[in-house]
This record gives sequence, structure tokens and C-alpha cells, in this order.
Amino acid sequence: MDRQQQFVLRTLEERDIRFVRLWFTDVLGYLKSVAVAPAELEGAFADGIGFDGSSIEGYSRVHESDMVAKPDPSTFQVLPWETADGKSYSARMFCDIAMPDGTPSWADPRHVLRRVMEDAAAMGFTCYVHPELEFFLMKDLPQDGTAPEPADRGGYFDQASHDTAPHFRRRAIETLEAMGISVEFSHHEGAPGQQEIDLRYADALTMADNIMSFRYVVREVALTQGVHASFMPKPFPDQPGSAMHTHFSLFEGETNAFHDPDGEYQMSATGRAFLAGVLKHAPEITAVSCQWVNSYKRLVIGEEAPTVVSWGQANRSALVRVPNYSPGRSASQRIEFRLPDAGCNPYLMFAVVFAAGLRGVRESYELPDPIESDVSSLPDVERRAMGLAKLPGSLEAALTVMENSDLIAEALGEHVFDYFLRNKRSEWEAYRRQVTPYELKRYLSL
Repeated sequence: MDRQQQFVLRTLEERDIRFVRLWFTDVLGYLKSVAVAPAELEGAFADGIGFDGSSIEGYSRVHESDMVAKPDPSTFQVLPWETADGKSYSARMFCDIAMPDGTPSWADPRHVLRRVMEDAAAMGFTCYVHPELEFFLMKDLPQDGTAPEPADRGGYFDQASHDTAPHFRRRAIETLEAMGISVEFSHHEGAPGQQEIDLRYADALTMADNIMSFRYVVREVALTQGVHASFMPKPFPDQPGSAMHTHFSLFEGETNAFHDPDGEYQMSATGRAFLAGVLKHAPEITAVSCQWVNSYKRLVIGEEAPTVVSWGQANRSALVRVPNYSPGRSASQRIEFRLPDAGCNPYLMFAVVFAAGLRGVRESYELPDPIESDVSSLPDVERRAMGLAKLPGSLEAALTVMENSDLIAEALGEHVFDYFLRNKRSEWEAYRRQVTPYELKRYLSL
């Protein structure tokens, strides 16, 4: 037994922990959990916990359903939910999913991301990310298709706007930090009820785990405030959607591989090639970054959401921005990828973005010139003359591009790639059959 496992077992005894929740994620990004008693954990470290993989979205077929969840002791955290006596009696750990013979499961999103990070490590790089998570607080979450009501009427950076949940962000941040998840910023976003909390940068696998914990914590804290949290990308047609702008960087040891004080835009050749890779493969990445039918209601002209493949420094309509908040600070050099929304699977999204950037580095892609004007509303003729590709405008279009991408197939692995496409095509077909209130209002009298 290694030292980290010993630490976990000792903490369980010292803190009187009575339940340990073992967490993992399905292919679509839903958090799964099984609770075990502390007495069973030593055996779980040695042999894992068996479960029916065919009951988990995208994991396995019925005739090959036996799978094993192996707790990762480095992710151990006591859950900060106090009982009446002021103590917490539960903890959580993320799991790696394996087959009965001990080999990693190709369906496990953690394994998908870890493989890409290993590719980066073979090139001498460590992958770091820093997400800006947006979401809505609602007074309720209607299940009958009626519109929800936001928890407040605040706007961008408003201070006194939390009429219904005045202490939500403070309590959410306190809870996250009690779990070892560092928060950099928080504020009210532009739409009524819309919030943003930015997490401090970490390596990609740790951050993907942190995002799954973040979603769980935000929902739980919201309930204590009498409201509901939603990570739906676009719940209101007349308000901005919820993005998850994500900052990416590569480090070589302690050195930021993206920074060169003498380079153009203060970016190294590695940084420019990585950015060029993300831009070139952006249409292929779109389905994983924006995986729901509703995601594409956010990607429309006029709302600072990207619709065209371009990059810039101050241009907030661009697909990728190179922030310049701290010129000369090498550690802060990064790219901000503005495509993902708050409902994506972070493991898969990080994997495909890093895969695209690393291919750009390996093959020395050339970076096009930056564009600082809003090109999203240009006529197609002008846009094509500038060499700018459009991003897919629907889930169906995004899946068509993804299906023909060898990059995404390689990054996700055959199992996840095929399942994702099948599942999302089924979602699109179910959506396509719907007759919406808009259609009834517009066409019923024809």
C-alpha cells in the first residue's frame, strides 16, 4: 500500500468518516457515484469495486458489462457538508475505470484525457488549464417545458443583485476551497441570474476532476439558498448563454512553453503552432465542446460567442483570444478558447483541444494573422475571401465534421468516438421530430 492510500485510511479513522463516495464520469459528462463503508476501502484500493458497465452511458455492452472502479487516492477530499454536530462524515475520491483484467477502460473519460497528457509528456510538456464557468441560478427548474425564472435581475459585475440568494457565491467559494479547489474570481454575469466563478489553473486531469466537483458543489449550495443551479448553455432566448471559456498553456518544467519575450505577440514558436492547431481543427472540436442541441442557440451572431474561426488579442467575438493582461509575465502567457459551454464533458473537451494544439506543434502549423474586428456578421463571400471558416451552426453539422476527423477519432479512441457520434445523432433526430411553439405560432395559420 502506498503512502497516499495510507494517508486516506488514517484520515478516515481520525475524522470518523462513515461514507466514502467513489465518483466517476460517463461519456456524456454526468457524474456517477457509489458509496462504500471505510472498512471496504482497503480492499477497493487493492482490487477496485465491480459494477455493471452496461448500465453507464457509453461504457460497455451487456455481454462485456463487468467493469471495475479503482479509487485514485490523490483525489481524496472530505466533503464539507456539516451535520447538526458541526462535523462532516463523508468524503469522496475519483476513480479510474478498468476492465476485469486490470487494463484501463477505453470508455473512461479520465483515461481518454490521460492518454493525451501522456502524448504531451512524451514531447516534454505538461498541460495546464484555467476555466471560467458560467451558470444560472433559477427560482425553479420546471420540468414541463415552461420558462424558468431567474433568481435575480442583476447585470454584469452588479454587486447588490442577489435578492433570492444573497450569500450564494461566498458560500460556494468557501465550500470549493474547503475541498482544495482554488477560486480566482467570481462575479455576476450579464444576464439576470447568471453567475461566473473562475477556478485557479491546474494540470488538465486535476482541473477536469475539479469541474465535476464544482458542478456538484454549485448545485448543492444553491439548494441551501432556496434556488436551483443550471448549466444549460442557453436557457433564455433573449439573454446571453453560459460559456466555459478555457485558458490553455503548456509548460516545460517550470517554464511556460508559450512565452517568448522577443516573439511576435510575445508568443513562442510553440505557442503560435499550438494556437494554429486549435484554429485549424476547431470545426472538428465543436461537437465535443458544444455537445447539446441547445448549445448552438448560444453560438449566434451578436452575443460575443464565436461563430467564425479567428483569433485576436482584444477581440471578444473571436474563437480564440490571446489575453494581454500581464505583458512580460511569462507564467501568464496562454490562449483563451471561447467555444466550450458549461455543459460539456471537461475530460473529453480538454483532450481534443490539447490533441489539436499538439498536432499543430508537431507539424509546425503556420499561424494566420490576428483579426481584431467582429467578422461574425460578414457576408460569406467576404469571409471566404479572408480565409475564415465558419463554425458548425447545429449539432448535426458539428457531428458531420467530427465524423470525418482522424484527429478526434485518435484523441477519443474508437470506443468513445463511435458512442459519442451514435448518441448525439440520436439526440439530434429526437430534437428534429419536435414541433415547437415557435413553429405553431408561425405556421399554424398557413
